[in-house]
Amino acid sequence: MTASRMAPKTAELRSRTALRPDVLAHWYAAAARDLPWRGGGVSAWAVLVSEVMLQQTPVARVLPVWSTWMARWPDPMGLADDTPADAVRAWGKLGYPRRALRLHAAAHRIVTQFDGSVPASVADLESLPGIGAYTARAVAAFAFGARTPVVDTNVARVFARALLGRAHSGPSVTAADRASVEALLPAGPAEAARFSVAVMELGALVCTAGSPSCARCPVRMDCAWHRAGAPAHAGPRRKPQRFEGTDRQVRGRLLDVLRGTAAPVSADDLGRAWTDSEQRSRALVSLLRDGLVEQITDGRFGLAGEGAAPEGSG
Repeated sequence: MTASRMAPKTAELRSRTALRPDVLAHWYAAAARDLPWRGGGVSAWAVLVSEVMLQQTPVARVLPVWSTWMARWPDPMGLADDTPADAVRAWGKLGYPRRALRLHAAAHRIVTQFDGSVPASVADLESLPGIGAYTARAVAAFAFGARTPVVDTNVARVFARALLGRAHSGPSVTAADRASVEALLPAGPAEAARFSVAVMELGALVCTAGSPSCARCPVRMDCAWHRAGAPAHAGPRRKPQRFEGTDRQVRGRLLDVLRGTAAPVSADDLGRAWTDSEQRSRALVSLLRDGLVEQITDGRFGLAGEGAAPEGSG
């Protein structure tokens, strides 16, 4: 780790006042979005599903899919009883569809190893398929009230600006980042969870990556970056990811065909989704490799779990 990336010592962090829990809690109470997975009485499963869906996906796109998903599968057992193909279909065009497979696998693990209840500890949550360091801590904090550092890109950016005076955080969240945020958590578990979600909301609504609204920020007077004149990022710019014409787009087109039918389809049916045969073949191979698509004995293709369809169907 370079000197510029190194986190300040705990005592130094605690001496800084930019991210005061009381100020953030007051702002959050007035400004937070009314999201269904934040409501009282929401299950840990509902929180886990929301966190998986929100990975690299805007809230506006997640809301309708989450609502439909929870109406169909209000608990892990319901999802585990259905096929991976059902999960992929319900995922729709949310993007990064391997998350649907992993969520289905996580539901199976919850049913078989945790008696159908989402586990509460970070270690047990991290043992579930597709659940990494951030998601495990988010579920532990927001569903179970655990005192644990919840650090996504929004939190890391707020931390970098408010306390370190940098325009952006590093390219990925590290263990050192989590340790630095943990040093700022209030002692009480409930207060710590509220602090975490408040900082996250601040990064999503106000301290955004491209157009921060410093005039609306509740911590601007003590923010190191704002007080320094909001200096520009000194490192390389992050290039936006292109989608049009990429293999990701082709994968999506092929999945659209398979989601739109209840039976496996032929290679010719898939061929109509994308004219470039070489790119289409490459995308199909990647879908097979990822387990999203299966090929049955007669050569047709179906979503995961549909490979046992009768050969005369379709």
